[in-house]
Amino acid sequence: MKRAVPVVALSIVGLISVWRYQPSLGPAESTAEPVTTPSASASAPAGSQGSSSRVVQGTTVMTEKGPVQVQATFEGDRITAVKMLRQPNHPQTQAAVPKLVAQTLEVQSADVDTVTGATITSDAYKESLQAAIDAKGA
Repeated sequence: MKRAVPVVALSIVGLISVWRYQPSLGPAESTAEPVTTPSASASAPAGSQGSSSRVVQGTTVMTEKGPVQVQATFEGDRITAVKMLRQPNHPQTQAAVPKLVAQTLEVQSADVDTVTGATITSDAYKESLQAAIDAKGA
């Protein structure tokens, strides 16, 4: 019985520490190099005849996980490719980006579904993509 009280108390302290743990962004993650995400469709090679492709960058959206910025390639009014210029170095984000890009190419707008587990990144992606779409029209 004499050992039970300290064991329980230390166990509770240990569990609280684990529950409250939040990994911090290190310098490499907060200023990460641009990350390229392959698109679902191939874009036309540069300099191809009759090509009216236009590449537009969206705004950088700062989130608690890190910055998010997209670059969209347009052929006329169609979105032909989306590339992540900046994204958080987080496993859920890395899993969500291909889904977001595929949906964008399918629906041809920023009106894509939020990816479960990456809500913050999904919202920032949509905001940056919408800014790129708006800039393309200007």
